[in-house]
Amino acid sequence: MSVQGWLLFILIVQVIHGLGTWKLYTKAGRKAWEAFVPIYNAIVLMKIINRPTWWTLLLFIPIINLFMFPIIWIETLRTFGKKTTLDMVLGVATLGLYIFYVNYTQELTYHADRDLKAPTKAMDTLGSLAFAIIVATFVHTYFIQPYVIPTSSLEKSLLIGDFLFVSKFNYGARTPMTPIAAPMVHDSIPLVGTLSYSKKPQLPYFRFPKLEKIKNNDIAVFNWPRDTLDNMYNPSNRRIDKPIDKKTNYVKRCVGIAGDSLEIKDGIVFINGKELILPERAKPQYFYIIKTKEPLSQGLLNDYDISETGYVFEIDNEVWDKPEVKKLLINNYGIEEVDRDLKTSLIRGSISQEIFDKLNLKIATNYILGNLTFEKVEKMKSDSRIISTKRQIKEGAEDGTFPDFKDGKPSTTRDWNGDNFGPIYIPEAGKTVTLNKETLPLYKIIITEYEGNTLEVNGDQIKINGQVTNQYTFKQDYYWMMGDNRHNSLDARYFGYTPEDHIVGKPVFIWMSWNSNGKGINKIRWERLFTTVSGDGQPKSYFKYFLVLLALYFVGEYFYKKRKKEKAA
Repeated sequence: MSVQGWLLFILIVQVIHGLGTWKLYTKAGRKAWEAFVPIYNAIVLMKIINRPTWWTLLLFIPIINLFMFPIIWIETLRTFGKKTTLDMVLGVATLGLYIFYVNYTQELTYHADRDLKAPTKAMDTLGSLAFAIIVATFVHTYFIQPYVIPTSSLEKSLLIGDFLFVSKFNYGARTPMTPIAAPMVHDSIPLVGTLSYSKKPQLPYFRFPKLEKIKNNDIAVFNWPRDTLDNMYNPSNRRIDKPIDKKTNYVKRCVGIAGDSLEIKDGIVFINGKELILPERAKPQYFYIIKTKEPLSQGLLNDYDISETGYVFEIDNEVWDKPEVKKLLINNYGIEEVDRDLKTSLIRGSISQEIFDKLNLKIATNYILGNLTFEKVEKMKSDSRIISTKRQIKEGAEDGTFPDFKDGKPSTTRDWNGDNFGPIYIPEAGKTVTLNKETLPLYKIIITEYEGNTLEVNGDQIKINGQVTNQYTFKQDYYWMMGDNRHNSLDARYFGYTPEDHIVGKPVFIWMSWNSNGKGINKIRWERLFTTVSGDGQPKSYFKYFLVLLALYFVGEYFYKKRKKEKAA
């Protein structure tokens, strides 16, 4: 819905409010016209029902107002003597229109000094619960949102099971675009799995002023731009076009910001022609073929903190050299030859049992595919158990790489893949690019989906919003988000740019870290509790300081209560 549409909607609501309550305003000693003036009528109503003026603000905050409106309807009815359970049920069930009914059909008395306490214990409990949800939703929406790391894309910087606090105000809190939604859940209701929101209406995008701009190497939470899952908990094959703020939350490292030129060479990111130097606590990982003297042991995996592994298979050279076999393995499994000096060729990847049996494959016991940091690779060089390591670098076009893919197959115009990609320009608001057959695939999604234009292509002719053109000016900034776990991350190399309006916030603090593979108390990663996400040097835990402050609080509370009891005696 456009801004003009929302203004018209708000005007209609104000007219309905005025028509439905003007007699109540006059009963309370106010003027009838005061019921029709937007915002002012709400301020006056708060005075009539003897509630704080600042409640007016809550009526205009999306999602929070879903709780406030029923409260105001009930408070209005009670102020004019309609305080039975049936009155309250009708007030809420009719979306406040019951007030319209009593305004014209009932002889009402204004109770200016009514008792503000809830009439029953149940109502008191519901009121307390409603305001607790309102406060929590306000904090969750505009200040701090809890978030848990679900995947290994930022391993070892952020681990699966890290519980984060994500700041909304660092990059500017974004007002909800989907105003009718369940509070404090995302795109679906846990356990039930049904959608937690109504797709209509939609509010215009608005973001409060930011404390800082997103910089290269910042870790950011954002809505996955290409998300078409119906919900996070029970995804089906049904495509759904989700509102921006209800797309799945992702967390990645922003390696490229608006205006940058980005290129990836052999897995290394270059920005504006220079290698991107990652912060000390960043731990980029790549898959390596590791050759060992003895069959692989769990001890070796633990020593090098190898968390992700894959089998390496042996295939007889005569079988491998058959063109039909090479084509089958390369095209269908992404398998590549890695060592021709052996009597057998080594291939890696995920193999079906049918292919495994058909090609008479064997698992190579002295080889493993594992994810390693550069630091761990250096350490391996002096390990007598290790014969060699070889980093896996993709060559040629990779299926699914942004932007040149069609019907699941890469375009022949670019040979880009996850390790060798670009150069590519990251769009900046207000900047203009030239459009032609070569550049249009890079910006097609931006022009149509992210910035809401119509696009027609007829031969060499490009039309945007019905006008022939060979250029486009961007309306917002874009970012390039990538995971540190380079060979196991669904990121910008595959889904492309992240628009400014998809940015959620900045992870600032790890308050808990849960290792599902640990045992007993070691399921908690104690060294990660109360550590900061960003900053210089290695992460430092502030958990012991938290325990000291917590102890001081309890001691202080004990003496305060003791002193209060002594004074009362």
